[in-house]
Amino acid sequence: MAVLSVSGLSKSFGGVHALSDVSFDVEAGELLAMIGPNGAGKSTCFNCINGQLKPDLGSVRFGEHDLVGRSPRQIWRLGVGRTFQITATFGSMTVAENVQMALISHHRRSRALWPLASSLYMERAHELLSAVGMQDQAERRCNVLAYGDLKQVELAVAMAHEPRLLLMDEPTAGMAPTERIELMELTAGIVRERGISVLFTEHDMDVVFANATRIIVLNRGRMVAEGSPADVRNDSMVQEIYLGAGSTFRAQASALEAADA
Repeated sequence: MAVLSVSGLSKSFGGVHALSDVSFDVEAGELLAMIGPNGAGKSTCFNCINGQLKPDLGSVRFGEHDLVGRSPRQIWRLGVGRTFQITATFGSMTVAENVQMALISHHRRSRALWPLASSLYMERAHELLSAVGMQDQAERRCNVLAYGDLKQVELAVAMAHEPRLLLMDEPTAGMAPTERIELMELTAGIVRERGISVLFTEHDMDVVFANATRIIVLNRGRMVAEGSPADVRNDSMVQEIYLGAGSTFRAQASALEAADA
């Protein structure tokens, strides 16, 4: 059963067609990767799903809910989480406090006068930090953390409101190659354990092919391919257009096939 259904999604900016008739589903428990060259329309698609942009045409349904016309906060309340290319934590707060603030918001206690915020949901915050491997840094301020650690904190924050669907826009951007693989392996393990569906964009093909259940490919605002990682990496059209360098993509595909063997 589809958790998210996108149908005929189109969005233009002046004469530029950022999205043209894009349709796909995200199934329950699936890790669906959206790939494509820069300017393919990936972020525009995410922003239309998440309510930051209103599509010109098409529909976006999350279960029984129509998301078009809803604000990002309303969509978040329905159970759609999101992480961004650039992390957005409160630098002056500790790691645990950042997660605690997300929990307070999730439970609609942000305007409560009693008890004091410092006593609310801290145990649950530590449980989430333990799940993402950040328990030992719970009392450190976020402004002193390494970038890779901030990405793990951001994941814990996203998990705080128990999403059914998680949108991850370039989750490993700015990270070292080893950190990228470790973060996505961690993410994949958590979401599979909890039955969460994930739609993510990513430029690192090692990360995509190692973790995606299925892949869709955008190019110039149109969906040009979809299927299993094996189907997509062997698709001749994808090999020719991806990142504008087919030979590079084919080399990655050959290396991955050899590793699988």
